[in-house]
This record gives sequence, structure tokens and C-alpha cells, in this order.
Amino acid sequence: MADPKGFLKVTERELPKRRPVPIRLMDWKEVYEPANPTETRRQAGRCMDCGIPFCHQGCPLGNLIPEWNDLTWRGEGRQAIERLHATNNFPEFTGRLCPAPCESSCVLGINQPAVTIKQVEVSIIDQAFANGWVQPHPPERLTGKTVAVVGSGPAGLAAAQQLTRAGHTVAVYERDDRIGGLLRYGIPDFKMEKKHLESRLNQMMAEGTRFRAGINIGVDITWADLRSRYDAVIVCTGATVPRDLPIPGRDLDGVHHAMEFLVQGNKVGAGDTVVDQITAEGKHVVVLGGGDTGADCIGTAHRQQALSVTNLAIGTQPPAERPENQPWPMVPNLFEVSSAHEEGGERMYLASTVEFLANESGEVRAIRVAETEYLDGRRVPKAGTEREIPADLVLLALGFTGPESVDLSAQVGAQFDGRGNVERNADYETSIPGVFVAGDAGRGQSLIVWAIAEGRAAAASVDRYLEGDTELPFPVGPNDRAIAI
Repeated sequence: MADPKGFLKVTERELPKRRPVPIRLMDWKEVYEPANPTETRRQAGRCMDCGIPFCHQGCPLGNLIPEWNDLTWRGEGRQAIERLHATNNFPEFTGRLCPAPCESSCVLGINQPAVTIKQVEVSIIDQAFANGWVQPHPPERLTGKTVAVVGSGPAGLAAAQQLTRAGHTVAVYERDDRIGGLLRYGIPDFKMEKKHLESRLNQMMAEGTRFRAGINIGVDITWADLRSRYDAVIVCTGATVPRDLPIPGRDLDGVHHAMEFLVQGNKVGAGDTVVDQITAEGKHVVVLGGGDTGADCIGTAHRQQALSVTNLAIGTQPPAERPENQPWPMVPNLFEVSSAHEEGGERMYLASTVEFLANESGEVRAIRVAETEYLDGRRVPKAGTEREIPADLVLLALGFTGPESVDLSAQVGAQFDGRGNVERNADYETSIPGVFVAGDAGRGQSLIVWAIAEGRAAAASVDRYLEGDTELPFPVGPNDRAIAI
């Protein structure tokens, strides 16, 4: 284990400091200052190497957390990245973007703040890239089999890397002009600078993975044609259909889905020119939805110099401490202050949006909201509590309802389950032989760590389908849930 007395000597969590708000609002760089190696080593030393490490179950990837905590504490960074890469293709993504269900499962969390697992993870991979320890691993032989992966988010990239290393010829198709899915267009740079994505894509290209950006499967190439060209196909298109809010005034100018706003911001950050860009500059911005996507909109609006930012959530404000009905090792629903919330704006809970109000030009000028009350288990606006909030730009960050289904269903006859996700069996295979699905397209909107785990598992099933057997790991089944979830 790490320091045998570490959890007794160090009882508090230590995390890198966030850059001062006035400074970080002037750029799009990541909000955290560089980690202090001494603090990271000290935090890794708090790991107790439990006899039953619940963090393994909390993590869908089954990350070997006590092992790389111990190696970090001992200063064995090169061995630590080997243990981390044994289960996780992209710790630079999860270490920055995952909400860390492993930390909610940390046994130390029963009576102390949990080990800073996520921070130790990202410090390991950042050190590895800085020292040149992340090298390509091309296959020793080629099988002659071909695989198409549709979608280049974390599920698609994980599946592609696993199958490339197994010796198959893999092509990743992406309809956007650059590879990365939501990692590229959706996650603002202040949460993850795109240099981390580029470094990993360079490794994958050196290993032999082929990337085909700007090709929309179902339009430029039919799904049926793609299936005929390749020995296997993996659908990793994500759950991209946004949840709407069909209330009066929804069609007004200035009311947009969150991803319309965020994608354009990423494109401009990459140096592109976006005609008629949706921007928060000089506007009163209202963000509907209290999740991560809403926080991304808030942080982006601040950097675009919005006049004001208001965040509305229809439900109650979560508690600051773990509630009794969500005991360890469950992931508790807690009130969190993200870097975006720290930067300003107002957060309102129990706020039901009733109507979007227009000015004389047909643009949104305000929203009418009311207090939320619960009637027969339903959340409804409370009569007599309506009021107006100024709004020049309204962003709907209400989650996603599932994958885009029309072309996949019409062109190859894929089946969908009752939640609108692509139907699949225990091996991630759809109703069409040789066509598999991984990530949010089959699971529904979920976490990046689940996407990577499913991409790895689907790759193992595809390898078995093509070769009759596989040595690739199969971390999770399509119906698995981590203990911590």
C-alpha cells in the first residue's frame, strides 16, 4: 500500500488551486493552476489499499486505483501510467471531465474526505505525456479484417484504439470537420484544452487508426453501404437529440439548445469563422438546466462578456452533505460549485419556466417563471408566483433524449428500445449481424467513463466476432451499473 499512516497524518483533501476569476475570464485556458507534485504525492499516500477496494466497483473501467496511488506515492510515475493505461485508454479525459464516482466509493470517505483519486489520475497522465512515456503501440500483426467506427467521441475512440492494437484495420468516421465528438465540440477549452485530445489522436494515428472527418454516415454513405464495405461496424454516435421545452415562445429568436451555443464557441476557439455566431456578449443570458452542460454554458457566457447570467433549475437545491437516503458507497446528489458557478451569475432552484416573452422584433426579451410545486408527484408551476426575468439569450441545457434514429432504422433496420436507444444484446451487438453499438447511443446519456468502458467492451465483442476469440478486456456489460451509481 501507499503510506501506511497517510490517512492518519493527512485528513483533508488538497486540490490544485483555480486561477483567479478575473484572470481566467480573459482567456479560454484550463481553470486550474499546475498541480503541486508534493501535494499530489501526499494525497496518493492517503489511500488505504483496502481489502475490498470499493473504488474498483465505483469505476466502470475497474481502474486499479490503489495500485497507481501507491506507485505515485513512491515516485514511480512510469509504472503508475502503465497500471492506469491497463484499464483506461484516456485518463487525460476522465481525469479532467469525469465526475469521479470512484471517489464517492472510496472507503476513506466513510469518515473522512475521500482520496483525490481524480487529481492523482490526471497528474499521472500529464507527467507521462511531459516525459514522453506515452508511445504508440502498433499491432505486431494485421488480421486482414476491417472495422468501421461511426462517431469519434470517447466510446468510438476507445473501441478504435483497442481494435487497432488487436491488429484490425479500423476507420473512424465523424460527420464534423474535426475528430473528437463532444470532446472536440461541446467541452469548452476551460475544462479541457484541445491539446490533450490532439496528443492522443497523434498516438492513435501512429498506431494505425484511420480517421475520416466530415463524412456523415446515413447521408454521404448509407449505413447499408458501410456495412457491406466492412467486416464489422460499431455505432458510437452518442445521444445527441436534445430535450426540448415546448412552451409558448419557444420559436423566438434567441432561444437555443445549449449545444448550438457551445459548438460554435469551440469552433471560434479553434480559429474558425462562424457566421451569425450565437454569442452572449452584451446580453442577459438565462441557462435552463442545472447539470454540467448548463455549467459549460455559464462559463462560456462569462468569457463572452455577458451582461448577466442566470441559471434556473426546476428541482430543489441539493444538500451540501451526504443525505441519509444516499449512504456510502452511493454517488450522492450534492450541491456543487463548479468553476463556472464560481465566476459569477445567479442560481435559482424550484424555478419553472412558463413562457418566453418577445419584443417587437420577435426576439426573446424575457422569460416568465414561477415557483415549482409538487402535485401528485409532478413538478408544476405554482399559481400566483409568476415573475419575469430579463433574457436576450436563453440556452436550453435540459439533457438529451437519445440517438438520432431515422437513417439507422430506415437503411439497415436497426431496432430501438423503449427509451429510444439502439437495442443490443449482452455482447453489444444490435439486431443486425456484425453491427455493434457502444456508449450513449446504446446506453442513453451518461458519463465519459461509461463511454470508454463500453467502447472497450464492444471492441472485445467485435474482436471475438471477427476472430472467434479475444484477448481484449471486457470491463462492463451493457446492463451493468457500478455499485456507486
